[in-house]
Amino acid sequence: MTHRILILGGTTEARQLAAKLAMRGDLDITLSLAGRTEKPVEQPVPVRVGGFGGAQGLTDWLAEHKTDLLIDATHPYAARISANAAEAARIASVPIFALRRAGWEPVEGDLWTLVDNAEEAVGALGNKPCRVFLALGRQEVAAFETAPQHAYVIRSVDPIEPPLGVPEATYILARGPFREADERALLEAQKIDVIVAKNSGGQATYGKIAAARQLGIEVILFCRPQLPEVPSAPSVSAMAEMVDHFAAPAEKRGV
Repeated sequence: MTHRILILGGTTEARQLAAKLAMRGDLDITLSLAGRTEKPVEQPVPVRVGGFGGAQGLTDWLAEHKTDLLIDATHPYAARISANAAEAARIASVPIFALRRAGWEPVEGDLWTLVDNAEEAVGALGNKPCRVFLALGRQEVAAFETAPQHAYVIRSVDPIEPPLGVPEATYILARGPFREADERALLEAQKIDVIVAKNSGGQATYGKIAAARQLGIEVILFCRPQLPEVPSAPSVSAMAEMVDHFAAPAEKRGV
């Protein structure tokens, strides 16, 4: 029996999971990308790009394609997509799993200020001019136009269009992973005073957090959003085991 699986992706783990599951040969997998990244990396399974039109649109897609399992492997901050996925799975009576990497936890030497959104991050910067490293997506950086006294170094996968309306902004186009040594060199070369970032978790972008600790640089960190409670796994291997159990014949599952 072939199980049809839709993976909501956009993360490295989603691509890794798709590749791992595709090796089985008994699963029909589609990987969905929101389309926010202009040049996504090559994927190991068939890909659809673009939104579904909210929870109802996703519900319709699941029914039309006779989907057996929905896997939410979106970014930890894609709260709206995760909420729509949980709602669509409920309406369509399709099982849903979530791949959720753990967030970073502070350790001795970290200088963290926690905020809920970009507006709070702007307020946390204060009025005194400083050099700020923005490790955020295109959707969040616009809020920092309200604090033009700061000099910004902005790193993103895609160009920031339009550019930030501030007197001083430097743009770096790069895709992780980023090594700690390279992050430290960047922070020192740019004379960064404060980092603004999301608590994405994982190792790919942790280098800047570790480098900031070593250099005594403050990090303004977005808190994790509240996500729906659905069966979840913290890693690709753990999620693959959940899928193995789901796809196993009933007698092997003890059903």
